[in-house]
Amino acid sequence: MGESSFQSAIVAVLRPLEFAARDDFAKLDRVRDLERTVSVAAQRAAALAIPTDAKAALTRIAASFSETEAVDLVARMGEAIAVLREFARPEWSERQLASSTANLPGLGPKRAERLAQRGLISIADLLFHLPVRYDDRRSLQSVGSLEVGTRATFVARVLGCAFSMRRGRFRGRVFEALVGDETGTVTLKWFRSGDTISKQVRKDALLLITGDVKRYRFDKELAHPEISVLADGSSEPAAADDVRSVTPEYATPEGIHPRGLRRAIASAVERYSDLVPGHLPADLVAKFGLPEPGEALRELHQPALDVDAAELAAGATPARMRLVLEELYLLELGLALRRAQRAAEPGTPVAHGARTAAAARALPFALTGAQERALGEILADLGRAHPMNRLLEGDVGCGKTVVAYLAAVAAAENGYQSALMAPTELLAEQHEATLRALARAAGDAGGLRIARLTASVPSDEAARIRRALAEGEVDLVVGTHALIQESVDFHALALAVIDEQHRFGVAQRAALAAKAAHGNPPHTLVMTATPIPRTLALTLYGDLDLSVIDELPPGRSKTTTHLFRAGEGESVARLLRDATARGEQVYVVYPLVAESEKIDLRAASESTEKIRAAFPLLTVDLVHGQLDAAARNAAMARFASGETQVLVSTTVIEVGVDVPNASLMIVEHAERFGLAQLHQLRGRVGRGLAPGTCALVARGSSEDSEARLRALLDTTDGFAIAEADLKIRGPGEFLGTRQHGHLPDLHIADLTRDVRQIAIAREAALKTIRRDPRLHADPELARAVQFRWGDRLSLVGVG
Repeated sequence: MGESSFQSAIVAVLRPLEFAARDDFAKLDRVRDLERTVSVAAQRAAALAIPTDAKAALTRIAASFSETEAVDLVARMGEAIAVLREFARPEWSERQLASSTANLPGLGPKRAERLAQRGLISIADLLFHLPVRYDDRRSLQSVGSLEVGTRATFVARVLGCAFSMRRGRFRGRVFEALVGDETGTVTLKWFRSGDTISKQVRKDALLLITGDVKRYRFDKELAHPEISVLADGSSEPAAADDVRSVTPEYATPEGIHPRGLRRAIASAVERYSDLVPGHLPADLVAKFGLPEPGEALRELHQPALDVDAAELAAGATPARMRLVLEELYLLELGLALRRAQRAAEPGTPVAHGARTAAAARALPFALTGAQERALGEILADLGRAHPMNRLLEGDVGCGKTVVAYLAAVAAAENGYQSALMAPTELLAEQHEATLRALARAAGDAGGLRIARLTASVPSDEAARIRRALAEGEVDLVVGTHALIQESVDFHALALAVIDEQHRFGVAQRAALAAKAAHGNPPHTLVMTATPIPRTLALTLYGDLDLSVIDELPPGRSKTTTHLFRAGEGESVARLLRDATARGEQVYVVYPLVAESEKIDLRAASESTEKIRAAFPLLTVDLVHGQLDAAARNAAMARFASGETQVLVSTTVIEVGVDVPNASLMIVEHAERFGLAQLHQLRGRVGRGLAPGTCALVARGSSEDSEARLRALLDTTDGFAIAEADLKIRGPGEFLGTRQHGHLPDLHIADLTRDVRQIAIAREAALKTIRRDPRLHADPELARAVQFRWGDRLSLVGVG
């Protein structure tokens, strides 16, 4: 485990030499046996894809043994062992793989620099820059059978070629070639690099051509096709098998020619692929019949002629599975090690007793089964002498806050404090109001001394709250970044609740944890109202335990969703008129993005005036993120009290606002919102007795936006929506904006496509850790985990 094909071959040479060196190697009857062993093993190693200097050294070693007299064997053996031991070190292979692409023959420092500027810095970068698709060039078409709108590969002879002038707006020289076979002709065009192409494409040359067939006026043409010269008119054409291939296509950075990149990668594969080590357990490799990593790279970069094209395109080959599992196995090992490390840390036990039970009984509603289950998991964690690290995940309105409240009661019952950190003042204010209402309802049993510490709290009041925290006179503080200021000290912090944690930086989360009681890490409960598919959550938050509230409280009215297009404003206005006539309230939400902030704010402001003009008897307010806290709080308070009937807003109301009388959500320019954002906004209505209605007004369209809107119309299940969002955007974008700091930097695996492989890798990693909790028995594996994921896992570590 942990060896590359090359290192295995080297060890096969080295071990008999070392054994002979310890034995009486001067015996003549041993010399010939040793010579054969070295010769066979050296030939095997030299046949691998390894740097030429290593091949030369092995060839010299094998040759020197065949020419050596017994008396010179000691010296020869010592020299060989010294060379081979250097090759056998993992560091040697690592240095080779980390070396510059300039080491590849024919590439040169200038091209290497161009690759490096675009992220392809080392040999390993080239090896793992896998094809994004494949051109199946095994079936050659005739020119006459070419179809517009398809990609085709065919052989044709150049019947004529010349430069022409392109007129009009995009004027310039165009190189054109008319090519054909016995079935017809087609035109090839190059709008750039014509001078270079004209040196290859000459009259009577026979070309292998691959490209997209398009129609220009009444003729077919291919612009910038890929060509290979099979014969220049004076030579014999290549054999059929020489032109047929399954050709890899790569994501080609700007400024780099696709064929040049393909050649560089082919060169790297030819010389270095067998240096890539494998770490998967041998039984797993045998079970799935997986190739060695070097062989897997060759199969993906240089597919065989008999490859199953559909399997290759779907990423379902054993070669890709090997590389995916290698990557995920190291990740899952790292997460398991991190989790074990956390489990060993000393914590502050928090037992739950009569007061916590009484607070739960005193709630004005019964907990759902999912809430009961999550609370039980959290209270069990709190009772242990190691810090809890748990993710509480649930849909909009599922009741996560009450679960966090009861955990805080348990902490207070033991004389400890809790802190809830929210990303925005608005959300902190909403949490404070909800928690105070719960505490009042619970009476003496669950009554908590609650305070709020945010930037908008007056300085005198903030100073008083800080003193109360330091003296233990506050049980639960709700706040924003203000909680992590140096001036904030806790008397005995034991529970940190972090809401929508992807909005906080790593250092901010760590700063709160550093304020815990007795110097022990606090119990940490991370809450998110953005559902994440379970498999994805276990990969992203693999060092956290996972609790899911997948059940909404009874009595929540169902929200219906309608889609309107531009020009249907009267229908939307009718919904607004009907809702307010029933005494219900309405949100009107506009997008707000940094690139067009001024325009977006103006649109929201203009909409406010239009609604006021159209509905003069209604009170209409405007809320956006640029309002100061006092003005924003006053507007929200008016809406919450029912004084305001219509609230026009930017997405500052996306999370946490709870006005039970609001029944209609109108989302303007719905096509500009993400699917999760739209789902969160929809969750703001239907929280009271009246059923909710969400009116999506789309004033533009794209393939992705239509997919998002369809998904929202199809279901109200947040987890189903998360699955749809993941499929539409892929894991990079799905997580990039909402789970910053948690997306594993995966080079090969795809978190949407490789769900099965994630489970396989996790099970294999847990089996390895159970057998060897600190990987002491396999230092190379431990080193590989640290090398690949060490820095990243230190970020995940503060959860």
